[in-house]
Amino acid sequence: MPRATAVRASGTTHAAGKPGEAAFFDVDNTLMRGASLFHVGRKMYQRKVFTIREVAGFAAKQLRFTFQGENLKDVHAVRDAALAFATGLSSEDVRTLGEEVYDEMIESKIWPGTRALTRQHMESGRPVWLVTGTPIEVASVIASRLGLTGALGTVSEVADGRYTGRLVGEFLHGPAKAAGVQALAEKEGLDLQNCWAYSDSYNDVPLLTLVGHPVAINPDTRLRRHARERNWPVYDFRSGRRAATLGLKSATVAGAGYGLWRGFSWVRDR
Repeated sequence: MPRATAVRASGTTHAAGKPGEAAFFDVDNTLMRGASLFHVGRKMYQRKVFTIREVAGFAAKQLRFTFQGENLKDVHAVRDAALAFATGLSSEDVRTLGEEVYDEMIESKIWPGTRALTRQHMESGRPVWLVTGTPIEVASVIASRLGLTGALGTVSEVADGRYTGRLVGEFLHGPAKAAGVQALAEKEGLDLQNCWAYSDSYNDVPLLTLVGHPVAINPDTRLRRHARERNWPVYDFRSGRRAATLGLKSATVAGAGYGLWRGFSWVRDR
């Protein structure tokens, strides 16, 4: 059974909203450009944990992910390498690494359109949770820095304050994300039919179909087709375009405004 730790960000406040509602956002290529886990690998290289050859491999995988979408083989390869080389590291050091990764590599890669959507939900009183395969130490930093409610992420085993190189439960991906959100909904008293979920990957269809308001952001080819067949809202912030199907929900107005503005600029510049 997948286990996902939900970490609530401290100091987060919500406007008055309808009880039972929430929004769930994937991170990689949905909230930010590229994959956060690859940046963790890059930062570990700076700490002299990885070799230059391994980092070159991570860079190639990052490029493929950015332009072609999620590739499970690549993601698992980076995950396994990170787990192996993190063995014996202090959990406090990894938390510090998460802060550095956000400040140096992630903050500048946040999609403004997706960020606008998170703000819209928060201003409407809905809790906003990140749901990602990224290590929970990094996911919780992203949630805290953006003023979101919290994060669900992959959990590594810690013994005597140091990482053992093993996971607690499964990698939070695909069906495991849906299971994690289901468990969180039961704990928080959420009505999933009144909740939103956002992702770029067809692998997250289990999560998207779990909620009443699924939305595809920067979708890969399979998810774009799947979303359009089901009349789900579709946004693409990668080239300044906005593509939306019918059935757009009110909480996406902020993201739509950004997309329209970027689309106008794209046409004007050409």
